[in-house]
Amino acid sequence: MAVALACATAGTGTVLRIWKVDVGGRWNVLSDLYASLDPVAFTIGPLQVRWYGLAYLAAFVIAALIVWRVARRWRLGLVADDLFTFVIAVAFGVIIGGRLGYVLFYGNGYYLQHPLEIVMLSEGGMSFHGGLLGAMVGGAVAARILGIPFLTLADLASIATPVGLLFGRIANFINGELWGKPTDLPWGVVFANTGGGPLPRHPSQLYEALLEGAVLLVVMLVLAHAYPPRPRGTFLGVFCVLYACFRCAIEFVRVPDAQLGYLYGGFLTMGMVLCIPLLVCGIILLWYARARRLPQMGRPSVSREHDGEPESPSSSQDEGGGAGGGRGDV
Repeated sequence: MAVALACATAGTGTVLRIWKVDVGGRWNVLSDLYASLDPVAFTIGPLQVRWYGLAYLAAFVIAALIVWRVARRWRLGLVADDLFTFVIAVAFGVIIGGRLGYVLFYGNGYYLQHPLEIVMLSEGGMSFHGGLLGAMVGGAVAARILGIPFLTLADLASIATPVGLLFGRIANFINGELWGKPTDLPWGVVFANTGGGPLPRHPSQLYEALLEGAVLLVVMLVLAHAYPPRPRGTFLGVFCVLYACFRCAIEFVRVPDAQLGYLYGGFLTMGMVLCIPLLVCGIILLWYARARRLPQMGRPSVSREHDGEPESPSSSQDEGGGAGGGRGDV
């Protein structure tokens, strides 16, 4: 294996970049692509805009469009204000939960000694499982405000969530973080500038982008295409099961977080541990959806119209705004 290196000075330090990697007598295009990428998308004066932040922004926008499209297909009667309330609640939940999840699950006591760094999102450190829990809390708040069943909103969010995983993992690749174990496969990438050493490694970020992002998105969209829609809880259950399986499989080629390492036997990682309850919850949700067969329900007035019930005066008053603070059934 031959490696050609280039050093570029930036600010006060020297940044090492891998421009060409020859594996098995061929130039590695993927590694060359990584070397040409800059984590900073652009700068405005002293402000640096990073691809990671843009990935979050793009993910929320596209996810909102998917939710809107599916909600219309399911005839849930969501209006723009409903969508805005839902997306904002979930976005806050994802960001706050993702950060707190990282602090609790992956911090290994560091943030007990440096509590002020908990709010330093620019330093990185987000947990998917924490973000999922935060999204659930945000979704529950939105369900109460809108009067829509929580599981209906959770199903809508589950259909769109793979977009965030797709963009997020690509941003992880651009940042040169969460890389995998050394490999001699032709698509191995050298992450020397972010601590990966001179050996090509599994681009585990892209594996996750493919499975947890693209593949899972296709599965969810195909399932969501049917009308009447599948029972309440089906989509959240499918998402939890498939994500847990994909994540556990990729953990075998991904290097665990340095501050934690392997938890047991040289193979068990924190990501695997956190996926176990996720898998169990997904299976329970699928059983629940199949057993109860609760229909997807939207705004109360719209649901009554679709069920053939006359619309009450109070329902009519709710048409222009929220659902009067009613609670949705799970």
